[in-house]
Amino acid sequence: MSLPGGPTTPVPSSVLAPLVPPRVRPGAGAVVVVVLLGVFGLGAVGLVGMLVGPPAFPAAVALALVPLVGVLAAVLWVDRWEPEPWQALGVAFGWGASVSVLVALVANTTAQTVLLAAGVDELRAGAWTATFVAPVVEEGIKGIGVLVLFLVWRRYVDGPVDGVVYAATVAAGFAFVENVLYFGQAVGEAAVLGDDGGVAVVFVLRAVMSPFAHVLFTAAVGLALGLSVRRGRAAWVGAFPLGLVVAMLLHGLWNGSASLGDGMGFLVLYVVVQVPLFLGTVALVVWLRHREAVVVRTRLAEYAAAGWFAPHEVQMLASLRLRRTARRWAARSGGPSGRRAMRAFQTAASRLAHQRQRAATGRDRLWVARQDEAALLVELSRLRRELVGLR
Repeated sequence: MSLPGGPTTPVPSSVLAPLVPPRVRPGAGAVVVVVLLGVFGLGAVGLVGMLVGPPAFPAAVALALVPLVGVLAAVLWVDRWEPEPWQALGVAFGWGASVSVLVALVANTTAQTVLLAAGVDELRAGAWTATFVAPVVEEGIKGIGVLVLFLVWRRYVDGPVDGVVYAATVAAGFAFVENVLYFGQAVGEAAVLGDDGGVAVVFVLRAVMSPFAHVLFTAAVGLALGLSVRRGRAAWVGAFPLGLVVAMLLHGLWNGSASLGDGMGFLVLYVVVQVPLFLGTVALVVWLRHREAVVVRTRLAEYAAAGWFAPHEVQMLASLRLRRTARRWAARSGGPSGRRAMRAFQTAASRLAHQRQRAATGRDRLWVARQDEAALLVELSRLRRELVGLR
């Protein structure tokens, strides 16, 4: 494959047997997962709709979509080097929006009811539940979802960036439904009072000041699991509880500042702790994302030395800007199918680079690494032939 004016198609120094990976069809386990998420999803929608009330529900959903779009856009931006399977991301979002929400609603409501029955006043019972119960329950059930995704789609998790992507997607689903609940309650109160000021305040607090709050908390679990893949196959056993504790502490600190302190205390903590923590996390993710580019460039250069890639292909594949240029060229030359082929070529090349990185660091068994490598090289050769035909 070559862009206009580029070198000719590379010729590998060795030819592999035509190993083609078998088509993966949804198994019984996948069907069960989809059905369960659907049932939990319907339950979550029904429960939240009942709590919010039908008149306020549409407006609440519309308001909650605003921060959701921003969060998902950020997740996709982080995930650009080696996009995760859309099925896995769908399950992640579904877990956060259904299972996590239902468990949290039941557990938090039960805890508050128990405190009230024990004679604790309503204001204090709400504050204690938000500070000490909700962080444990919510991060616990979200964390279990991240762990399940990590174990099921483990071969796609190459490092901390992938772990953060899965965790952030689970958190995005949870935050979306939680925002529907909060916005719905505010809209309902506004209808009774005839004043929209409360809706504006809730929107600023949740959609402007803290759209990434849940993402930040749960990302600690994803980061820990992602880092564990570089320590050995069983390292997640110790990494998961460590990440979970950090997520719970961050969540508890956030809720406690809002529930136990006054408004000024919350603002001080927000500026002094939460904003720097968020910016530090962003800087860490950007650096980790840059490390992915280094892996792609280094490992694909090794394949180029063996003749599997031309130098200009490695240059293109190691730059997001040049990747966009290549996709535009493919779209002009071959329309939507050409663009899809170029995107598939880029994704397969990234997976090949990360597969070699896993093999080089001993994280894959040799026979598995060779089989994956052969399948990816066959797929890349097929896509290259398709792209060469666009010239």
